Formats: sequence, structure tokens, C-alpha cells
Amino acid sequence: MLTGKQKRFLRSKAHHLDPIFQVGKGGVNENMIRQIANALEARELMKISVLQNCEDDKADIAGQLAEGAGAELVQIIGNTIVLYKESVENKQMILP
Repeated sequence: MLTGKQKRFLRSKAHHLDPIFQVGKGGVNENMIRQIANALEARELMKISVLQNCEDDKADIAGQLAEGAGAELVQIIGNTIVLYKESVENKQMILP
């Protein structure tokens, strides 16, 4: 579980990132969760964009992605979700 200070730190790091995944009309599926988990292992911090044609609620999508990938939800802002998962092999960030 991330503290408020850690979330604030991660939000500042994520500000300059571009979303690398998009959730669209099909919603969340197992293949997407697996790819996001692999990307989080490589990057630790990432943004995911929720498209306007997606019928599901953003909070539900964020919960499914975080739980499925074993990640922490940092922030939902607008149509963008920020996830963090500490890398096992490729640790890049040191949290305060």
C-alpha cells in the first residue's frame, strides 16, 4: 500500500509520461492485463488511457487492471489511469 507522500512522488514522475495502453469498447481482458503486467515489470510506472467509446466506469477499469497486474493505483485523472508496480529485476525508482 502506497502512502500519500509516495503517491505524490509517483504522480510527479508520471506527469511527463505518455499513455502506452488504451482501453476501448472491448473493455479489459486477460491478454491486456498480461501485457500491462509485463510492461510494468519493465517500466514500474505507466499511464493507461480510457477511450470515450469505453462503456465501463473508469474506476472499475482501474481496479480490474491494478488487481489483475498486481499493481498499485496511483491516480485516475480525467480519462487517464496511472499504475505503479515495483519491478523485481529492473528496479529504477526509490520511493520516499
